[in-house]
Amino acid sequence: MSKLCVFFFGSGKERDGKEMRARVVFFSSTIPSRTLQSSATRFHTPSFLPHRRFHLLLQRTITQSITLSPNSTPRTTLTLFASISSMSSSFYPEKARVPPAIQSPTPPITKFKIGLCQLRVTADKQRNIFHTRTALEEAAAKGAKLVVLPEIWNSPYSNDSFPVYAEDIDSGFDASPSTAMLSEVARLLKITIIGGSIPEKSGGKLYNTCCVFGPDGNLKAKHRKIHLFDIDIPGKITFKESKTLTAGETPTTVDTEVGRIGIGICYDIRFQELAMLYAARGAQLICYPGAFNMTTGPLHWELLQRARAVDNQLYVATCSPARDADAGYVAWGHSTLIGPFGEVLATTEHDEAIIISEIDYSQIELRRTNLPLEKQRRGDLYQLVDVQRLNSE
Repeated sequence: MSKLCVFFFGSGKERDGKEMRARVVFFSSTIPSRTLQSSATRFHTPSFLPHRRFHLLLQRTITQSITLSPNSTPRTTLTLFASISSMSSSFYPEKARVPPAIQSPTPPITKFKIGLCQLRVTADKQRNIFHTRTALEEAAAKGAKLVVLPEIWNSPYSNDSFPVYAEDIDSGFDASPSTAMLSEVARLLKITIIGGSIPEKSGGKLYNTCCVFGPDGNLKAKHRKIHLFDIDIPGKITFKESKTLTAGETPTTVDTEVGRIGIGICYDIRFQELAMLYAARGAQLICYPGAFNMTTGPLHWELLQRARAVDNQLYVATCSPARDADAGYVAWGHSTLIGPFGEVLATTEHDEAIIISEIDYSQIELRRTNLPLEKQRRGDLYQLVDVQRLNSE
């Protein structure tokens, strides 16, 4: 047996106009002498070294010939096509998520159309329900298999209105005409509906709640807004949802006919930890019904969507009410679909609109291969703890 030595040539430097890659010194006694004596031998499989915290991977690198037997005649050389793994196993990337991240399941369909219904909301609840039903039907007619509605689509967005328009979802469809309509439309049109949000009353409390319905019309998930919208920007906007609403306590991921989806509502999008948690649970898409305002909307709305998408390498869809300049709360609009590379795939302005775009989950795998962040995290330095999953184990 002979020993193989790979020398360190540097990193980030240029040589003959080409970028050199890092190489490190190691010794291995696992290669037979007869293999080393073969001139210009090329390795086409990784060489794993159990006694080291790194291994060689097949990657496109600069070829380096190394003399193995300086006293031999002729000199014996070995050509290597390898580079050091981008992350040492000593960084423990699998420990950066506690419990460890879950692989995304393979959904029944991996490419489909999504509809975002940006709707004008009025003080007439029955009109809002009928108008929303019409929009759902139009989106489905255009081929959408998944349709997303805005935040608080059946009620004006105000603390005064929330108690008046709230529905007891848990008591059934007779007590909740808004969700009754969503269930019926989902069943008749065979689509999945992310039902924006409506004010919900339950146990003497009020919530800002999103219901998800499957193509069979059944309620698949219910997400209560986790982070309440309490802000004060003097001279611009002051709003305190906590005056009337109670914060939800459960992050929500749901397996649907169009993949595993994480749900957030408006202000939830500002908290990257929630999106990271959803990605670690295997979500392929995060939907945020939301109603940003004329102060924060122009600065933060698209920025936050793209940040959540590119950080977690998944799709992000948002749906806002259309802008009503005469309303007490004026929404920014601009419902949008963002791809896993942070690209804006579809958007609109502030008027009523139904956006139809395509989601292709193969793009997630492509981008996670281009930038293998999951394998490069530093579990030795930081961790994200999913308290709900940890407590359920």
